[in-house]
Amino acid sequence: MTETIATKTRPARPLRQLLAASVGNAVEWYDWYAYTFLATYIADQVFPKGADNSLVPLLSTFAVFAVGFFMRPVGGLLMGAIADRRGRRAALTVTILLMGGSSLLVGLTPTYAAAGVLAPVVLVVARLLQGLSVGGEFAASTTFLVESAGPGRRGLFSSFQYVSTTAGQLVASGVATVLVNTLSDERMNGWGWRVPFVLGAVLSLVGFWIRQGARETRSEEQRQGPRPGLFEALRRHPRESLLICGITAGGTIAYYTWTSYLPTYAELNAGIDKSDALLAGTISLAFFALLQPLGGLLSDRFGRRPLLLFFGLGFALLSVPLLHALRDSFAVLLLVQCVGMILLTGFTSISAAVNAEIFPPRVRAAGIGFPYSLTVALFGGTAPYVGTLFKDLGHSGLFPWYVAVLCLLSSAVYLRLPETAHRELRR
Repeated sequence: MTETIATKTRPARPLRQLLAASVGNAVEWYDWYAYTFLATYIADQVFPKGADNSLVPLLSTFAVFAVGFFMRPVGGLLMGAIADRRGRRAALTVTILLMGGSSLLVGLTPTYAAAGVLAPVVLVVARLLQGLSVGGEFAASTTFLVESAGPGRRGLFSSFQYVSTTAGQLVASGVATVLVNTLSDERMNGWGWRVPFVLGAVLSLVGFWIRQGARETRSEEQRQGPRPGLFEALRRHPRESLLICGITAGGTIAYYTWTSYLPTYAELNAGIDKSDALLAGTISLAFFALLQPLGGLLSDRFGRRPLLLFFGLGFALLSVPLLHALRDSFAVLLLVQCVGMILLTGFTSISAAVNAEIFPPRVRAAGIGFPYSLTVALFGGTAPYVGTLFKDLGHSGLFPWYVAVLCLLSSAVYLRLPETAHRELRR
């Protein structure tokens, strides 16, 4: 994975750098979300109903609810360390190949009828690898994107982190929808559910090819210096690590609530039809992707902190009235989602830049990757479960307050955050 002399000396091409990071990231998230959209088909084929073997439902629960998210901090730490020790491009190469391999493994997972307990074991391994890859992708691509940006463009480049993430989510949704609407139930259960994962493996190879033409952003000084230890970022920069957690907590709960859980929340609490909820979610996601570059440009002009406070205080004040405003109306749901997407852009469009500007280059990728992914696992990944738990306990009205409190706590962090938009990035 060592880079050639040509790669070191070739002048930077910002658009190529942006494409390398964005396309790969979109493919990563396409694979990640394809599993979510097709989970019911996978469950029917891989986890038998009414099985007497207690290991099978245990593995099912572990695979669906825990493995992916809680492997992400490990991926952030390990792949971040590779990015800091071997180079950003090396880590991006590993993550895209790892995701492609794990996607193919999901697509080739045997059915329980054919392989017994081996089937859910294979699926669990695939999800372990996917979680490792996604956690590492954020660490490496965040660092790579921001270090590739020209003067006064770090916020703009940062915004493409979530442009590409949303693009991957929309493509996964679109592919799943086309298959479900064109294939019979028998074919979907037989082989149709496997198609998106095999396609994901092919797309990963395309992303790998594009990334091979990218230029390494790690400086010559870093390459010549001693390699950082695996836990050096945590050991030497505990304040910065905690800062990443504080910055991310409110952002991740708001992001997963508005982009993933809101359609289900609207069904459970407002009686909105499932098809209307999914359509509103798709439209709002497309709107969200278009907003990201605007947020990045505004942060390059006016600073990171105003946008972060716009997000944090906006959600602290409006989460409760917005979620309580939901009723059995497509228009109201779409309005609530779009208002939330506008507020959320204050965080998502610049989170990569803010994170990268906090850590020194020597441990930047690992320093970002572990605390960020851990916070996402604790607060973002659990958002649907916390919301459903409140509903089951008869206190569904508490969930909006949970979102608001976390965003308020993050706002307190934003108030004390030094402005870094117009500082030169340390290299």
